[in-house]
Amino acid sequence: MSESSAEAAEAVANAASAAASAAGNWRKVGSVAGAAIGVIAAGAAAGVAIERLTVGRGMRQKARLALDSAGPYGALRGTPGKAYADDGTELYYEVDDVEPEASLAPRRRRLFGRKAPAPVTVVFCHGYCLNQDSWHFQRAALRGVVRTVHWDQRSHGRSGRGAAQVEDQEPVTIDQLGRDLKAVIDAAVPRGPIVLVGHSMGGMTIMALAAHYPELIRDRVVGVGLVGTSSGRLGEVNFGLPVAGVNAVRRVLPGVLRALGQRAELVEKGRRATADLFAGIIKRYSFATRDVDPAVARFAERMIEGTPIDVVAEFYPAFTEHDKTEALERFAELPVLVLAGVKDLVTPSEHSEAIADILPDAELVLVPDAGHLVMLEHPTLVTDRLADLLARAGAMPSTATVGGCDSATS
Repeated sequence: MSESSAEAAEAVANAASAAASAAGNWRKVGSVAGAAIGVIAAGAAAGVAIERLTVGRGMRQKARLALDSAGPYGALRGTPGKAYADDGTELYYEVDDVEPEASLAPRRRRLFGRKAPAPVTVVFCHGYCLNQDSWHFQRAALRGVVRTVHWDQRSHGRSGRGAAQVEDQEPVTIDQLGRDLKAVIDAAVPRGPIVLVGHSMGGMTIMALAAHYPELIRDRVVGVGLVGTSSGRLGEVNFGLPVAGVNAVRRVLPGVLRALGQRAELVEKGRRATADLFAGIIKRYSFATRDVDPAVARFAERMIEGTPIDVVAEFYPAFTEHDKTEALERFAELPVLVLAGVKDLVTPSEHSEAIADILPDAELVLVPDAGHLVMLEHPTLVTDRLADLLARAGAMPSTATVGGCDSATS
């Protein structure tokens, strides 16, 4: 056997051992859960094993540090503000206001043509285990040209831990997130027309807002963007797993997560110790493109790693209970963009197609080579489609075009 072949065999063996060990640890919480998580871990471990053939552990750690320090992603900041949910949870948001015409003339012409945009505020809502920075590229393209609001969902990013969850042990619900969004709008956009844009859980949050505050949708919302999201039936998603594995996950994962959430400090240490394995899992469920920018992949990894395991546990059950199909009818008279990656394993594109069936006048965009984090994987395409939505909503002339996301740090 050649040296390279021996290294390959050893790497794959080590990866398999890691997956088996992971499964064994999970069996201490539930034997079926261990097998299910083992299926997920094994798939990611294969990718990690291949990487180890050429890149040593120390080299990978240095690469992460280099990407963390050099990558501009997530560096955009706006004017900070705070809103308070109905249970007292502090919700953090940032506003990017429109800047003077002279200072943004080239970009304004690229986005809007020769005409000034209407006084519309675009409110961006992020997904599960992410934060407001997940809209980095779209924020960069619109920065200073259209008024935008970016906020962190409760227990995510810079927002406070959910008060009802910490103090009263209440479960998180999508309905609560809809009320949180209303509090942010009241504080950050007290007047004027609004375009709502949500990814994954953020899209569900917008649907909950519509369910509880139909008058707000009717009177002030002029456009809606739903990216990689679902109106319900998430309990049927198989996450790309075989039938046996996904059935096991559905049965026991909520209980497993609750148990792990109660041992958060120990679990966080374990996550750090198995960073390579988790990086492989994150990449598999975030992106479909093989050659995704390593700095972008690392950026997504950092956001997801930054979500504590007890927060992951608190939010997970809300998705199987989520059903806001009827609320979609509130958007029937509005310009709507429905966009999804065809290879999304988290909220499959069939869920976006189902939304578009209910809203036949919506623009449906299915991106062939894209996963769940389509706005990071194909940023220019997503920004172009959002620009078209803004044009249909009256925020920019219909002849406007977007020249790309080349201003990532401005």
